[in-house]
Amino acid sequence: MSQFTVSGRFRTRHGLQEFTKSIDAPNESVAREHVLSQLGSEHNLKRTRIELGEVTAA
Repeated sequence: MSQFTVSGRFRTRHGLQEFTKSIDAPNESVAREHVLSQLGSEHNLKRTRIELGEVTAA
């Protein structure tokens, strides 16, 4: 498994909140899905409110 760093932002009622998450995943697409899932469950967000930016292999 490789480690990926995913950055982006999500919308809250107070504006945009930026984030950076490090995740272990077999490829970039799985890393994106894990981050969407994590943010959705932690912050009660729908995927349409999350904007993924850069995904880099660490």
